[in-house]
Amino acid sequence: MSGHSKWSTIKHKKAAKDAKRGKIFTKLIREITVAAKSGGADASANPRLRTAIAAAKAQSMPNENIERAIKKGAGGLESDYLEATYEGYGPAGMAVILEVLTDNKNRTVADLRSIFSRNGGNLGETNCVKWMFDRIGQVLVAAGKNATEERVFELALDAGASDIVAEDDGFRITTTVDSLEAMRARLEAEGVSVAEAEIALVPQNTVRLTGADAAKAIKLMEALEDHDDVQRVSANFDIDDDELSRLSA
Repeated sequence: MSGHSKWSTIKHKKAAKDAKRGKIFTKLIREITVAAKSGGADASANPRLRTAIAAAKAQSMPNENIERAIKKGAGGLESDYLEATYEGYGPAGMAVILEVLTDNKNRTVADLRSIFSRNGGNLGETNCVKWMFDRIGQVLVAAGKNATEERVFELALDAGASDIVAEDDGFRITTTVDSLEAMRARLEAEGVSVAEAEIALVPQNTVRLTGADAAKAIKLMEALEDHDDVQRVSANFDIDDDELSRLSA
């Protein structure tokens, strides 16, 4: 399993705790606002907004919060948010990519540089590690009555999936970025509940981490995820499942 997938698993486990602190809602509201500003308030004609709304509903965000964020974005009230991508290195040279929404770029860069420095890494130059990752569409489906392995595989393959992986509690479907929304729509039309649909950065190769380096990597990833301006973190680490369970307990 790739470093990205392993980090996704950790994020799901800590999602409830983060939601209580308001961090998940803060990030989702910011994404909805920017999506509405860049592509309009009509979710049916704005794939990015549609994805952001689905992610918010998956975290049980109240509809009024979603509608307020859409109105703010469509009305141009949050025009000071800037989108940026930052790259860097973690323990043992692992590659890290951060997707950011910020209203103060200088503050964000200083914060990120400090987080990397405190956790055995360093912020790098533009394009220093981006070439190591592939941009894909990724859909997560929870196993259930309408989502048996046979049915999910059949529907996903018919809709053009490039890869399907059965996991502990469901399935991870890979598709092209352009086909992501069509894949989600096909599954939902057939009564299959989509837990998450996103554009993801998946590493072409991974760096195997153990011991102190593995512990530092998890600490770095958690610190970056916890920053309010960071929307997504991708990395190319690989850690043995047993050690990962111990570190993320």
